[in-house]
Amino acid sequence: MSDETTPTGDLTLRIQAMPSDVNINGDIFGGWVLSQMDIASGIIAGQRAKGRVTTVALDAMKFIRPVKVGDVMCIYGRIERVGRSSMGVLIEAWALRHANGAREKVTEAMFTYVAIDGSGRPRAVPPE
Repeated sequence: MSDETTPTGDLTLRIQAMPSDVNINGDIFGGWVLSQMDIASGIIAGQRAKGRVTTVALDAMKFIRPVKVGDVMCIYGRIERVGRSSMGVLIEAWALRHANGAREKVTEAMFTYVAIDGSGRPRAVPPE
């Protein structure tokens, strides 16, 4: 994966963490972060596949730092591999800190997508 000083990939999604997104500890709920990463990786995979895709797996996530209310989540991603019908998308989530403007990596994961047709069946990923 990547280092913790410079994001890897293209900025795909930016969203501000809101009070309604907190867990019992007052930090942003991990499921909310995961959801934003899935949205961003789906955008990247759908563009590469030139059509519908579905999430089939994601590698283990390790939360490096918490996300706080007011932070702007910046989701970066890139295609790491392309098979016949599947793609691996590396996603990194970075927080632009509301309090001081610092940018910190909070987590990363590899999402696997399969290109699907109108009936939901796997289809070939077209050449670039």
